[in-house]
Amino acid sequence: MDSIYLLQMGVSVLIMGLLARSLSYYFKIPVIVFLLIEGVLIGPEVLNLLDPSVFGDGLTAIVSFSVAIIVFDGGLHIDLRHIRSIQKSVLKLTTIGVLITFFGATLITHFLLGVNLELSALFGALVTATGPTVITPIVRSLHVNHKVSKILELEGVLNDAASVILAAMAFEWMVSQLSGMEAIGFIVYRLFIGTLVGTISGVALDRLLTKGPMITEQTARLVTMALVLTTYVIAESFGNESGILAVAIFGIIMGSSKTPYKQTIKEFKSDLVFIMLSLIFILLAAMLNFDDIAQIGAGGVAVVLLLVVLVRPIAVFVSTHGAKISTDEKLFISFIGPRGVVPASIATYFALKLDLLGIDGGQTLVGLVFLTVIITIVMTGTLSKYVANLLGVIPMEIILVGGGEVGRTLAERFEKRGENVVVVDTSEENCQKLMKLGIRAIHGDAGDVNVLKKAGIENAKYIVTTTDQDNTNLLVCQIAKSKFGFNKEQLVARVNNIDNMHAFWDLEIRSMSPAMTTALVLDNMVGRPNMFSMCEVGGEGEILEVKVTNPKVAGKAIKELTLPKKSLLMMVRRGDQSIIAHGDLVLEFDDMVTVIGEGDAAKEVSDILLR
Repeated sequence: MDSIYLLQMGVSVLIMGLLARSLSYYFKIPVIVFLLIEGVLIGPEVLNLLDPSVFGDGLTAIVSFSVAIIVFDGGLHIDLRHIRSIQKSVLKLTTIGVLITFFGATLITHFLLGVNLELSALFGALVTATGPTVITPIVRSLHVNHKVSKILELEGVLNDAASVILAAMAFEWMVSQLSGMEAIGFIVYRLFIGTLVGTISGVALDRLLTKGPMITEQTARLVTMALVLTTYVIAESFGNESGILAVAIFGIIMGSSKTPYKQTIKEFKSDLVFIMLSLIFILLAAMLNFDDIAQIGAGGVAVVLLLVVLVRPIAVFVSTHGAKISTDEKLFISFIGPRGVVPASIATYFALKLDLLGIDGGQTLVGLVFLTVIITIVMTGTLSKYVANLLGVIPMEIILVGGGEVGRTLAERFEKRGENVVVVDTSEENCQKLMKLGIRAIHGDAGDVNVLKKAGIENAKYIVTTTDQDNTNLLVCQIAKSKFGFNKEQLVARVNNIDNMHAFWDLEIRSMSPAMTTALVLDNMVGRPNMFSMCEVGGEGEILEVKVTNPKVAGKAIKELTLPKKSLLMMVRRGDQSIIAHGDLVLEFDDMVTVIGEGDAAKEVSDILLR
């Protein structure tokens, strides 16, 4: 193999990767879609500029190491301290959900296409993986709520490993006819090896980076890279097909640790992962054979569509039964089920092995898997934003500065109504309390621009400062205005000393004084009990401001609407006018309506006005 040809191909892949990223940014479609298109275009089936077969057996090694690094990076972005409330759902998705998908895909393929049961089982095992290489860029670009995004990301990381082990078992059953107990032993042994090697690697690296002598940012990146590949090789050596699980566990342990160089490692891995993604997606797409897909025909498309609209939703709804996840969130999780690098690479690997053993079915397997990858990636990549908006899983991004009692209570309320909230606090104790509640917390000084960037200020819609220090609250608001372009509508501050109110007003920062507010409420309680009872909605109540966007509501009088009993429309803002709500008032498009309600009543009214 000509070394110059390899260098030319490497440079070409990097250029195409950059082009795909630019197109992704411009069209707001996941980069994977463009990488897949580029790979098909330059492959033997179209322009014939790249033939992956020149790599020979080296292609398997390239893909394996690339997948190992990608899966580790996915685990690295998972912090178990932040997702305590969703761990049961993820566990069920990666066990019960995987099994439902496996049996569903196997039976549909066997009966709809007439493929033998062994090959159908191998395909079913491969498509249980919802690739993190596709899911992670999608949920991060959409900014869906933290609960949904972490469920999808963690599921993608873990079920990649589950898929590889299940596929390996199906392959062994196909070529050597494993018995029932042998199959169970096969799975248990590989689960044990992957978990053991991954855990040892995670603990060892954490201690080395924390206490190791002469560790710098540069050496931390290199040591991590070396240990990821070592972990994969050791796990594969002791238990074939357990390497993916090992690096997934390794990544999650590091992501949940307090390693001092974690952010540096993440940044380094992000660039490396993009190169790996570009390389393997373009290479695997270039291997696509149109004849293999054509032979499968409409039946193959039907199989994939049934996986998307039937099998995946059943797996999600069964796995999340009883969890605190709304129906809309479950529907969105059901829709985001793209298959990616792992099924494509492992299918290619097994197809090569089947050809060497003289067993038919390798090309059918590759065709089915690639058809699944193409359809699910294109559907997810092009429709995910529309579906997210339709189901309302893209909340506001809110940064709360101050994790004391006020900040913690406010954060819980934001989380409950489905907003993405991140709390920044200088107290480690406050951060720990927040994380136990499942709320994201950043330990650091909010007056530091880097800490605010880490909290996601560049995507935030609101900054709310709740500390008991007016200087801190004022400084953070000033930074948000001057450095990040926040306007007066996006800044809300707590003012502890009434004398400081004018300083906030002069800078056009919306603010409130707990002392003044308390005095006003107590004033209303004395001699005006009815007025106070209107405003007191209790710990479970809501006061919302909602814009009228529902065409069925606009043009109707308030008395014509069927509203929940424990709700009240109080005020309507129309342009510069503020109108007291009454039964004969006709609502118009873009009216801002102030709604008060007990329990979920205010949210129900909001849904009526917005729908």
